[in-house]
This record gives sequence, structure tokens and C-alpha cells, in this order.
Amino acid sequence: MSDTINPTSGGDESRPAGRTLTGSTGAGTAPESRGRTTIADSVVEKIAGMATREVPGIHSLGSGMARTLGAVTDKVPGGRPSVSRGVKVEVGERQAAVDLDVVVEYGVAIVDIAADVRTSVITAVERMTGLEVVEVNIAVDDVHLPDEEDDQEGEGRVQ
Repeated sequence: MSDTINPTSGGDESRPAGRTLTGSTGAGTAPESRGRTTIADSVVEKIAGMATREVPGIHSLGSGMARTLGAVTDKVPGGRPSVSRGVKVEVGERQAAVDLDVVVEYGVAIVDIAADVRTSVITAVERMTGLEVVEVNIAVDDVHLPDEEDDQEGEGRVQ
């Protein structure tokens, strides 16, 4: 069976029989051209949050109110710490922008920490999602002092 037919009006040209399909199909087609992948904002927030927490000198993420509310929800039975607290992202089809609210440890160079956080976030997000990170904005909301105690589970005002 042939997939071309000869025209009846004469001539040597041949054309495909039936309709021709537009676009790439078949086994030789690249997988990325066979569908669409959508990445949710929350996925990028989690990746950026984890990458930020891995940088030495970062104490926590979130502004004052977010940390306060987060500490309360973390203590509720069944509550888990939010990886994306202090992280906001905007995700497009091919690009992402990240905004971070961080608390740094006392004594670290904030400029150096910010550069390390940017590198870590850009590397992680681009590697895991394929999105181009166009900017990473960092707001340093507080400095954790050595004599400040974190709210430890089981500690209270009275013993």
C-alpha cells in the first residue's frame, strides 16, 4: 500500500494521500514537544525555602508576624513547620521571581549571606524546575542574637 497518489491530470508530482498532520508526531519526536508541564507556585516556594534554609547563617524565614503565627501552628498537634514560610514566588511559563523574608544569625556578613542565598535558590529552582530565575529579592527582617532563646517544645515560663 502506498501513501502517495499520482495526480490524474498528468505530471510527475506526487502528494500525500488524505490529510497531512501538522506538528511533530511519532517515536522520533522529542518528549518535551508532546505535552505541557505546569509547575505550581507552591512547588517553587518549597524548593526556594529548602535552598534558603541550607545556607549557613540563616536562622529562620518569615517576617515577625508570620514567624509568630507559624510558631503557634507548629505546636498544634499534627501541625508541621511550613517550608514555604517567608517565601513568595511568581511563576510564569518559563521564568520565576522569588521574594524571601529571612532572619540571620548575629555576626554573619549579611551581604555574603544574601549572595549565598541567591546562588543556592537560583541553582536549586533552575535545576529542579527548568525555570529561569529572573530575580531573588531578600528582606532581612531580624538578627537572631546568641542570648535569644528559640521557643523549644516543652519549655514554659514555670517549671
